[in-house]
Amino acid sequence: MTTGETNPRAAHVVVLGTGGTISGRAHAAGDNVGYTAGEVDVSELIDGLEVGGVLLSAEQVANIDSKDMDFGVWQALAQRCAHWLARDEVTGVVVTHGTDTLEETAFFLHEVLPASKPIVVTCAMRPASALVPDGPQNIRDAVALAATPGAQGVSVVCAGTVHGAPDVQKVHTYRLDAFSSGDMGPIGHMEEGRLRQARNWPAASAGRAQGAMKNIASAVSWPRVEIVTSHAGAGATLVDLLVREREAGAADAVQGLVVAATGNGTVHASLEQALLRAQGAGIRVVRATRCAFGHVIPGGRHALADAGALNPVKARIALMLSIMQG
Repeated sequence: MTTGETNPRAAHVVVLGTGGTISGRAHAAGDNVGYTAGEVDVSELIDGLEVGGVLLSAEQVANIDSKDMDFGVWQALAQRCAHWLARDEVTGVVVTHGTDTLEETAFFLHEVLPASKPIVVTCAMRPASALVPDGPQNIRDAVALAATPGAQGVSVVCAGTVHGAPDVQKVHTYRLDAFSSGDMGPIGHMEEGRLRQARNWPAASAGRAQGAMKNIASAVSWPRVEIVTSHAGAGATLVDLLVREREAGAADAVQGLVVAATGNGTVHASLEQALLRAQGAGIRVVRATRCAFGHVIPGGRHALADAGALNPVKARIALMLSIMQG
């Protein structure tokens, strides 16, 4: 595929900050793990940044450790992305984010926002105070990508690799190149501010309802969807407790369950029976594989729906949004 280049005369990119390691500080420059996330404002992260003449704006949506990401931040972030993307003069949006839940936020945005303009989520594995931080280059790459003609949908840039939101997954705890796109492979690579593209941009979500953002904007509470794991010796106790909680009329009772299944969506017999009881009680149940590669390949007639290529955390988001849409 052809290589995309930025158009500095027209590009205006808005950088939305949510916190994470990329905005973290440690007491010593050589400390890359003992830092506090969400210490540096996004305006400071882009201060002095020049990317081919691209006009930059910044807005702080949140400043948290992404392990603490919640629905309130997602709601605000989606609304601010929608606001800026609707402006004719804005070419694209960059979101600075922590790595821990980045794949979840990227997929959420992919599910609820139109794909007509680019939203690029970026991050860092070292804090801003590091002796050699990786955040500045990641932001530079993200801005260049967001300004690339033809860019669209939600993507992730880390260590020069461009991933699509539906495929990206954090696969390493420490390395700078901490993400993978699994079997699908990355969209491409950033090289000196230019995209070398290997495959198409993320397609718009087939199941996205026209009123998705309206549902998000008006949501006071979000459906409770939990993840349970199938493993050796898995039992029914936890799922049965959740069913009893629902039957007792608890206000925050579970509405959906995702099972992180083994292999090709297989579930321990004891847990499977409990999940079937939960489904019978009105709880939506979906199987997703806990494998890092591959997807659940349908075969035979299974009483529990599968999530296809989605991993458990993304399947949870998809199910949650499906419940919200009714």
